[in-house]
Amino acid sequence: MSKAFTAALVQTNSGNDPAANGDMIVARIREAAAKGADFVLFPEVVTLVETGARNVAPKVTAFDADPNLPRFRDAARENGVWVLIGSMVVEHETMDRKFANRSVLISDTGEVVATYDKIHMFDVDLENGESYRESKSYEPGTRAVVADTPWGKLGLTVCYDLRFPHLYRRLAQAGAVMLAIPAAFTRPTGRAHWHVLMRARAIETGCFVLAPAQTGEHMDGRKTYGHSLIVDPWGEIVADGGEDTGIVLAEIDLDRVRAARAKVPSLTHDRPFEGADTQN
Repeated sequence: MSKAFTAALVQTNSGNDPAANGDMIVARIREAAAKGADFVLFPEVVTLVETGARNVAPKVTAFDADPNLPRFRDAARENGVWVLIGSMVVEHETMDRKFANRSVLISDTGEVVATYDKIHMFDVDLENGESYRESKSYEPGTRAVVADTPWGKLGLTVCYDLRFPHLYRRLAQAGAVMLAIPAAFTRPTGRAHWHVLMRARAIETGCFVLAPAQTGEHMDGRKTYGHSLIVDPWGEIVADGGEDTGIVLAEIDLDRVRAARAKVPSLTHDRPFEGADTQN
């Protein structure tokens, strides 16, 4: 496998029209490929930013019937790039009236190589009055996913997963050398935690972190933080997308994973321990 490649993080301000979002995604794939990208990554809910199950339901389909998916597969194949659709909203296969927040990895031949359903649901009340109950409409995933790419193994996660470090340790110990963390982070939590948590996940695992993000004010009134990030295995920020929409590119040299893990081989130092009972 080749150790070096060019990654492109596409920072978007997705709206509530899946067809228009699909047009944007195809155009960005072409643009990133023309700039030399080998792997093009998009944020969470890139095909639909919409509030409320009643508004979402008429705009989504079963995964295999999604009209945008063949377009994304064709664009990957025609431009000779790998593509991560950070997540798309689809009908859940087994839970009636619920959706899946599904990340989709597509090869440069247009094959769907892997999918991952977001495990951790964003159920929070923020101090500024924003409230989110993702679990009301979405069924959480139950399976961690590591996928093969031409450059190395990629661990798939989505947004709020970021706050659960045990998931990332498991992915790294399963062979991941890169971690995808597509997101639609809120502005309050983004300002407080985005950069530090992304750097922490990279340091803890000795992986490259690739985190494409939504940005700006969306049609449903949601405001997202932006700052798509590429972080190296030593925790250094390689690229930061700021607050505007656009494409951030960087060369990813996976030899830096080996170097970082050689310096601090903590992934091999787990030890068993007993429960954290309170002692008087």
